[in-house]
Amino acid sequence: MSWQIRIEHSTGHRYASPVLSSYNEVRIIPQTAAAQLTLEATVRTEPAAQTYRYWDYWGTQVTAFDLHTPHTELVVTGRSIVQTASAPERPRDVPTWSALAEDRIADEFVEYLRPSASTPEHAELVDAARELAATHDPREFVPAVGAWVRERLTYRPGTTGVHTSAVEAWQKGEGVCQDFAHLALVLMRAAGMPARYVSGYQHPSASAEVGETVAGQSHAWVEGWLGEWWGFDPTNDVPAGEQHVVVARSRDYNDVPPVRGVFSGGASTSLGVTVSVTRLA
Repeated sequence: MSWQIRIEHSTGHRYASPVLSSYNEVRIIPQTAAAQLTLEATVRTEPAAQTYRYWDYWGTQVTAFDLHTPHTELVVTGRSIVQTASAPERPRDVPTWSALAEDRIADEFVEYLRPSASTPEHAELVDAARELAATHDPREFVPAVGAWVRERLTYRPGTTGVHTSAVEAWQKGEGVCQDFAHLALVLMRAAGMPARYVSGYQHPSASAEVGETVAGQSHAWVEGWLGEWWGFDPTNDVPAGEQHVVVARSRDYNDVPPVRGVFSGGASTSLGVTVSVTRLA
């Protein structure tokens, strides 16, 4: 079943003294791809700024802008309407572990096989990945990794930050969806399966009423290469489907933060992030 979802994402900063200039990149526009169609998308800033868009190396649409008038607050709001599709069936004709180990796979997917800043290699996690791979073929491996991660991480907001690595979250035993995704990626890559980080939004209710607006959330999940990319949400133990809206795919969070910028002025305080979602159809 396909859904149509409206998303409003607002984030901002307040500054201790007027900022004279700032340069910013925003990644909050959902992608259009085979299983997702972005029908409308706008990004507005307060103070108002002229924006321009481009696609970065990872295929994420970036809204860039700069401000050169003094301001003490900056608020960025993205609004979009997206049509999503139900979760695809897990591929049947999946490469074996031996096939995934071939040089052509390593060459094509090298960026999704190597450790990254948030998904570093760790000896105990490598051993865990090999044990899982020994008892699960690639088709069953991704959900098995999700189960392994959920047994070892407790979902607890506020205990980790955007710079927390998968190893640090695993050692703490708690984190948020970003940490669940990063830890799953460590295991998948250690086993030799190309795996990528997916960020976007999730509607919180599978039985959402049409027209009802609820508090949503930014979200993160993973995709594994099973002969084709297949998405799985380790935090919620479900394949990525109609409740998931893709904004970016990359190696880890550091490649595609929602907002990144530099400014000249006093210290900043976050005004927080709010996300509201409405199922339209």
